[in-house]
Amino acid sequence: MAFLGLRKWPTPVVKPLWPFMVAGGITLFLINKAQDSGVRSAEWRNDPRNPHAAQLAKESLH
Repeated sequence: MAFLGLRKWPTPVVKPLWPFMVAGGITLFLINKAQDSGVRSAEWRNDPRNPHAAQLAKESLH
């Protein structure tokens, strides 16, 4: 018998959602790689709006 809609055993939350969590991790990884390759591209390497321009300038000197 349910008391105020609560069951005797808790409803699983993580177990049925694991594919979505894995897909979210893969998506975040791929977006990060795409953004990093875009920032390092020749078109945006010397752009003053690039937040990584100083770091890329140091790397290109070596």
